[in-house]
Amino acid sequence: MMRSWGNRPDTFVCDEPFYAYYLRATRRDHPGASEVIASGETDSRKVVEALTGDVPQGKHVFYQKQMTHHLLPPIDRAWLGAVTNCFLIRDPRDVIVSYIKKNNDPTLEDIGFVQQAEIFDWVRAETGAIPAVVEARDVLENPRGILELLCSAVGVEFSDKMLSWPPGLRETDGIWAKHWYGEVATSTSFRQPPPREPEAVPERLREVHEQSHECYARLYQHRLQ
Repeated sequence: MMRSWGNRPDTFVCDEPFYAYYLRATRRDHPGASEVIASGETDSRKVVEALTGDVPQGKHVFYQKQMTHHLLPPIDRAWLGAVTNCFLIRDPRDVIVSYIKKNNDPTLEDIGFVQQAEIFDWVRAETGAIPAVVEARDVLENPRGILELLCSAVGVEFSDKMLSWPPGLRETDGIWAKHWYGEVATSTSFRQPPPREPEAVPERLREVHEQSHECYARLYQHRLQ
């Protein structure tokens, strides 16, 4: 999704702006953590100021890729009222099976579904409206249709440039891209999702999966389709 929006000439992309703050605050052992902390902004107030200020480079659209677990409780939610919030959801089973390739023993907080549901509820209560929700597999199966719906929902004109892009990393990618974006870097468009595999979530993570799925299901009923 970040590649799709980043290929628009009117859009500036910001990649996980709270990551350095999150790692410094939690001391999580992520790949390249010390490098992320050293190169990023660790003051959450300064991050918020940048995200709610003018769009960089004089662009019209400011696409901010956030990870819900990065928005730790000390961060006041009020700033979310100054931006248009959209929620990308993905089947928790797929998230967990993918995540454990980098972190073999994630907690419920690491996966981020509980935080995502909480933020969704906050935005809905504050705005009095249901924010846009898109499901990852829906995007892969029907990129044009879902992106047209998303653009309409947020008041931005759809562009065909969102459907394909050149391969490689970007200046706007976080410094962590070399650890996490291997597949993204080789992509040139949305790829059809592979057939669903019966790959099971490890027994030790069953409770994490069940609780995550409850949150996922709450947002799934509101997805654009």
